[in-house]
Amino acid sequence: MLERLLRISARLARALFFLVIFVISGYLAFSAWIRRGVTAVPELAGLTEDEARGVLADKGLSFRVAEAGRWSSNVPAGSILETRPGAGGTVKQGAEVELVLSRGPQRINLPDLTGKAASAARLTLESEGLVAGATLAVYSGRGPAGTVVGQDPAPGAELGGGAKVTLLVALEGAPPAWVMPDLVSRRYEPVRASLEGSGFHFASVTFEPYEGVPSGTILRQAPLAGHPLHRSDSIALVVAGTAGATP
Repeated sequence: MLERLLRISARLARALFFLVIFVISGYLAFSAWIRRGVTAVPELAGLTEDEARGVLADKGLSFRVAEAGRWSSNVPAGSILETRPGAGGTVKQGAEVELVLSRGPQRINLPDLTGKAASAARLTLESEGLVAGATLAVYSGRGPAGTVVGQDPAPGAELGGGAKVTLLVALEGAPPAWVMPDLVSRRYEPVRASLEGSGFHFASVTFEPYEGVPSGTILRQAPLAGHPLHRSDSIALVVAGTAGATP
C-alpha cells in the first residue's frame, strides 16, 4: 500500500514539474511575440521638428504635431516641449508619436482695470495669469471709494505670465488741501502766528546764523512752495539767527 502511494506521488510530482515548465515556456514565448517590433520613444524635448523627424525615422517611428502647444519660459517657441507617449515609453515600430510644441514665454496684454472694485480687479488679474502686487490707497476724484483709479503698468502693456501689477485704489473722501505758500524771506513770527491760527502745526523750527540776512527771516521751508498742504501735514522751517533772538 505504501509503495503504491509513493508511485502515485512521484507521478503527480512529475506532472506538476512539466506543467510548470509548460507555463513558463508559454509566458516567455508570448512575451517575446508581444515585444517583437517594439521600440522605446526617444527623448525629443528641446529639439525642432526637423531634428525630431530624423531621430524618429531611425527608430522606425513617425510623428504628428498636437493642435495646441503650451507656454514655456524654458523651451524656445517652436521646439518640442514633450511627447505622447513620453520619452522611454514603448510603442510598436511604425507607430505615430505626438509632439507638443512650446509656444515660448507667455505674453499677456494687461486689461484696463480702472473703475473695477479692488476685489474684482484682483480676480481679473488672476484669470489672466497675472498677480496683484502692491495695493496703494489714494485720495482721488476719479472714482468711488474702493475702486481702482490707476494701475502700473498701464493698460495694454504686454507682460509675462505671473507678472505683478500695482493697483491704486480710491479712499473715502479726500481731505481739503491748500497750496503751500512761499515763506522764504518772510518774517518768521507773523508767518507762524498766521499758519497756526489757520489750524496748521509746525514739526520743527531751526535757527542758524546767516550773514547778511536779518535775524528772524525764513531761509528754507518744507513742504516747498506750491506743494499741497493738509492740516495733518507738519511744517518745518529754517530761520536766520539764534533761538530766542527774533524781535
